[in-house]
Amino acid sequence: MSAPKVAIVTGASRGIGAGVVEGYRKLGYAVVATSRSIGPSDDPQVLTVAGDLAEPGTADRVVDAALDRFGRIDSLVNNAGAFLAKPFTAYTDEDFATVVSLNLAGFFAVTRRAVVPMVEQGSGHVVTITTSLVDHALSVVPSVLAALTKGGLDAATRSLAIELAAAGVRVNALSPGIIKTPMHPVEAHSAYAGLHPLGRMGEIDEIVHGVMYLETAAFVTGETLHVDGGQSAGH
Repeated sequence: MSAPKVAIVTGASRGIGAGVVEGYRKLGYAVVATSRSIGPSDDPQVLTVAGDLAEPGTADRVVDAALDRFGRIDSLVNNAGAFLAKPFTAYTDEDFATVVSLNLAGFFAVTRRAVVPMVEQGSGHVVTITTSLVDHALSVVPSVLAALTKGGLDAATRSLAIELAAAGVRVNALSPGIIKTPMHPVEAHSAYAGLHPLGRMGEIDEIVHGVMYLETAAFVTGETLHVDGGQSAGH
């Protein structure tokens, strides 16, 4: 039997990341799941690697673990990220460093390493989770640091897709609205629902379905798929 394909999922301990791990397992992939707080998995086809991608060396450990355990890397889902909603002038230097180190430097470090074996084997896929606030700013959610960093990732998706297309590596992004995850308190759900034209928050499995679509859509690259209840289209 041939070895299974292998996906790396960052920010995988809960919420969207944990759902994406399950989605890839249903596709038959082995998964390397990483986050700062992740624990061991009972599934022998899920290797967990605890670490903070904002710290130097973590990306190398994650990619090396994938290659040592499974011998290949076919997909990378950049889900780990930091979000701080503050008025622009209230952001501190520490806030800036925190968001940039994970959203940008973390993406750069793990993606740069992970695409090397993809290029060598002539196939692969990178998916990065961004935010619809990049396309549709909301006065009630002041979030310049999210726009600055996630907007950069959105642009980098297209640039990297074109650079790697001839090597057989696809690069896409998924742009969610506000999703029901543990980071959002239940008492705020009603207010968050009203920020979407469809009148509700998104569910984790709807983001997972979007990632799985991009994974299986072999003729799609350089695309940002909005799964946001219409938020990016208008309000």
